[in-house]
Amino acid sequence: MSVKEGGKAPAFSMPTDGGGKIALKDLKGHPVILYFYPKDSTPGCTTEACDFRDLTPDFSRIDADIVGVSKDSVKRHDNFKAKYELPFALASDDDGDVCERYGVWVEKSMYGRKFMGIERATFLIDAKGVVRRIWRKVKVKGHAEDVLEAVKAL
Repeated sequence: MSVKEGGKAPAFSMPTDGGGKIALKDLKGHPVILYFYPKDSTPGCTTEACDFRDLTPDFSRIDADIVGVSKDSVKRHDNFKAKYELPFALASDDDGDVCERYGVWVEKSMYGRKFMGIERATFLIDAKGVVRRIWRKVKVKGHAEDVLEAVKAL
């Protein structure tokens, strides 16, 4: 499936850290930053999560929700969230269904070896559930700031 800017965001419902559950339908009414990342506690993913953490007060002022998504287990998310004091939900897409629907489960290549994995990507979904901006193949440095500026412009 291909998600496009201006199109309806695919519905999702996933377990989160702390034994919770998160669904797109429950987030309607304000902007949602849905960011997909490969793996908890790896250098790039940790930096990205901490950048979003550090800007959370700014996102909160404009009533935007941040949701991080990877295929890691809820237990791994609990540990990652506690270690880095992350104030937003981390959702576990352990079966990869949401990754597939958002088109971020892709073939990757490292050192000549091909494998399937999550492409680092962020989706800005407006209060009505419409995808307003997509960042694919995200470079971590400065990304959270770019997302914040895009949310402010909604």
